[in-house]
Amino acid sequence: MGNAVFEFPLKEKVRNYLRVEQLLGQLKITAKSEHTHLQLVFFEQLFELLDLIERLDLRSDLTKDLEAHEKNLVYWSKHPKIDSAALEQALKTVLTLRQKLKTDRRFGSMLKDDKLLGAIRQRFAIPGGACSFDLPNLHFWLQQPLEQRHADIHQWLDTLGLLDDAIAVSLSFIRERGQFVDAVADNGFYQGAAEDKNELIRVKCSVDDGYYPTLSGNKYRYALRFMLFSPEEGQSGAVESNIQFRLAAC
Repeated sequence: MGNAVFEFPLKEKVRNYLRVEQLLGQLKITAKSEHTHLQLVFFEQLFELLDLIERLDLRSDLTKDLEAHEKNLVYWSKHPKIDSAALEQALKTVLTLRQKLKTDRRFGSMLKDDKLLGAIRQRFAIPGGACSFDLPNLHFWLQQPLEQRHADIHQWLDTLGLLDDAIAVSLSFIRERGQFVDAVADNGFYQGAAEDKNELIRVKCSVDDGYYPTLSGNKYRYALRFMLFSPEEGQSGAVESNIQFRLAAC
C-alpha cells in the first residue's frame, strides 16, 4: 500500500475548507455515475454540502485569504530568482477569484432556487427518506435519459464552480507553505510547536505496518500519537515503538 498523507487543521477555517473540498470531490465522482443508486448518493452529498456552506461565512474567509495571497505574491515578485511567468499566472488567478467573490451570489443560492432540489431536499434529512413512495418526483427524474440527468447534474455543479476554485487555490497556498521533513515519534509520540502562520499539519507515513496518526492541540502546540488500527487482545491501542514519518507544518 505504501505511504499516505494525513492532514490535521489547526484552525477552524481550514477545517471547514477541508470538509468542503472533500464533499466537492465526492460530488464530482458520483456525478459521473450511470447508476441511479449512486445518483441518489450525489443528492445526499449535495445537500450535505449545502447544509455546511449555509452555516459558514466562507466568502469572507476566502476573500481575506486571497487578499493575503495577493500581497505575498506581490512581495515575492521582487525576488530576483522567482519564476515570473508562474507568479504572474498565480496572481492573475487570485485577482480573478477575488473579483468574482465580490460580485457573484452567495454560495449555493442558485441551488436553493432550483424547483426539484427544493422539493426533495427535506426528505434527504430522514434516514431512508428518498424511497419512491416518499419522493415520486425524484424517481420520475431518475427514469429520464442518462444524458438529461447528466446535463442537470453538471448544471448544478457549475453553480459551485467558484467555490470549488476558491477552495482549491486557498488550500494549495496553505499546503505549499510547508515542506515535508523527516521526523521520529518516540514510542509513537511526537510533540511540536506551531508557528503563527501554521494552519495545517500534514503527516506522511506508512500504512503497511498497521498504525495511523492522530493529532491533538491548537494553533500554538500540537501532539501526534500513532495508534494501532487493529490491536491484539489485551494490547494497548497506542504504538509503543519509534515511528519514522515525514512532517509538514503549513
